[in-house]
Amino acid sequence: MLLDLESILGTVLGFVLGLVYLPLLLFIARACGLYTIVREREAHVFTLFGKVIGTVDEPGLRFPLSHFGLKALLLPLFGKTYRVSICLRQHYLRNLTVNSEEGTLMGVGIWYEMRVSDPVAYLFNNANPDASLQANVASSTILTLSNLKMDQMLEDRHQLSCRVRTTVSPLSEQWDYTLGSVYIRKVSFTDQQMVENITEKVVKRLVQVTSAMKQYGENRVGLIKSETAYKVSRKLAEAAASRPAIVGAALNAIARNDPEILEAVLAVMETDQLLASHAQVDVLPQGAEILIQV
Repeated sequence: MLLDLESILGTVLGFVLGLVYLPLLLFIARACGLYTIVREREAHVFTLFGKVIGTVDEPGLRFPLSHFGLKALLLPLFGKTYRVSICLRQHYLRNLTVNSEEGTLMGVGIWYEMRVSDPVAYLFNNANPDASLQANVASSTILTLSNLKMDQMLEDRHQLSCRVRTTVSPLSEQWDYTLGSVYIRKVSFTDQQMVENITEKVVKRLVQVTSAMKQYGENRVGLIKSETAYKVSRKLAEAAASRPAIVGAALNAIARNDPEILEAVLAVMETDQLLASHAQVDVLPQGAEILIQV
């Protein structure tokens, strides 16, 4: 029983000591340069006595001893490790001032991508490569867009972006950058008074166009109404002119087939005309010839 208790206590004690000392041992091993952890899209540049001895850019757990030999043991004392991000970076330069051909000051915003292609050159060939690349992008943009027509700046941004990228790419490669996409994202007016004047002109032009469209629509509607009225009156006149011939032909057909029906129809039509005229009618009995003479 005591033996089991001692074994359990030993196991627990060993587990606790492992939890305490294992991270400490890993920290000491990492501080001594026995291993390093390289993250995704990251490069480690190792220097010894001020000189670059190598670069490790493959992600994962890496052992400097396998890359640099026994020299790796001197890195904690006489060397240094630089971590350089080689992922794709995006930058946006705002309100670059460009003068158009018409003499108007335009504000240009340009967006571009870049990535470090050589970590060693990035660290030691230029004191501030990011600022240098931004300055070159800005100067190339101003040089490309200056003295262009305003409508070309506003409409041909894709072609102008390609021209800027073609100009900047050789300069970026000198500092071991790889330039990605370059796009002129925004072109705007910097003079607020000019913006207000242009807005006022656009509003007035829209009002004029709206009024012209309204007047054109009213004129078109009036023309359609007059054409429709003319066609309707024409058809009604044609119908009125053809009515007597049609009625006469129908009465002639009735007279040929049955004269009595014709007489009845004529009597009905005559009675209808008398009723419609509201005239006074005197009804006399048959054989009243004396009264008629009187």
